[in-house]
Amino acid sequence: MKELLEYIIKAIVQKPEEVEVREVEGTKSVILEVKVAPEDRGRVIGKQGQTVKALQTIVRVAGLKKGKKVVIEVLQ
Repeated sequence: MKELLEYIIKAIVQKPEEVEVREVEGTKSVILEVKVAPEDRGRVIGKQGQTVKALQTIVRVAGLKKGKKVVIEVLQ
C-alpha cells in the first residue's frame, strides 16, 4: 500500500524527490503519513479534497485484501 500511494503521489507532484510516505501499522488499521513539498500539498489534497479522497479509496481497497482499515494523513 505504501509503495502504491508513493508511486501515485510522485506522479502528481512537481517535486517527487521530496515525497515521503511513512506507514504506521496497528492491529486493525494502517495510517499512511504523507509528506510533500509545501507547494505540492494543494496538488495532493485537490479541490475540496477530491484528490486525497480518490487516493483514500484506492488504498482502502488495497487494505481490504489485508483485512485492515487504511487512513491517509497529509502532514505539513
